[in-house]
Amino acid sequence: MSKNVPQTPHLHLAELTATQFIDIWNHFDSDGNGYIEGKELENFFRELETARKGMNTDPANAAFREKMQEFMHKFDHNADGRIDMAELAQILPTEENFLLCFRKFVGSSVEFMAAWRKYDTDRSGYIESNELKGFLCDLLKKANRQYDDKKLNEYTQTILKMFDLNGDGKLGLSEMARLLPMQENFLLKFQSFKLSSDEFGEIFTFYDKDSNGYIDEHELDALLRDLYQKHKMEADVQSLASSKKSIMALSDGGKLFRTDLEIVLCKEPFV
Repeated sequence: MSKNVPQTPHLHLAELTATQFIDIWNHFDSDGNGYIEGKELENFFRELETARKGMNTDPANAAFREKMQEFMHKFDHNADGRIDMAELAQILPTEENFLLCFRKFVGSSVEFMAAWRKYDTDRSGYIESNELKGFLCDLLKKANRQYDDKKLNEYTQTILKMFDLNGDGKLGLSEMARLLPMQENFLLKFQSFKLSSDEFGEIFTFYDKDSNGYIDEHELDALLRDLYQKHKMEADVQSLASSKKSIMALSDGGKLFRTDLEIVLCKEPFV
């Protein structure tokens, strides 16, 4: 069976390379919103059933709909009625499943932010291709996976294809965070009200009471409480504590500088 994925891919349930995986993802996520849903999901499941030699591949067939419901119950882990990239990685037999390697390496938002702090070496608010390569190299070592330079380059380019939504050759924090499990992606809470540079400047100045150029954990707590209240977000103790802990993972010895908080709350880093 050929492993080459044609222009309009049909699923072959042999082991896929990282590049083949992203080709399949891009085909079925036809609107590029980061999910396979609605008609896309129906098309994907029909192709999957065909590859598995399923008998019923007519979406109008009751048996097909029932089997699709069973499939979603098994793989749609956050029960949102759609498949994200990490869920797809557990459905398709991807070579060395590097996406699942990532999950084991940074399984929580705190670990993710700490990793970001380490690999955004120039504090630009982005991870560029050379920084991403270092990140993936470390990931594969921690997962005890064998790789060579060719494979590392392929993984780097694949991650960029998956998550570089605006095609600028680098990953912003919110783009990279799509690798996190949905329930761990605390950044999603802030997507609806990303701040402008002026708004952020006013807020940071207000909460940096002593004007020392950074805010501490207590000042961040007050800032988050007010943001949650202003934007009518659920501000339970656990949610606030989780967000605060994740953001403080970006800090330098408990000092959260302006540039660190910018990448969480702003529309884009100001570089």
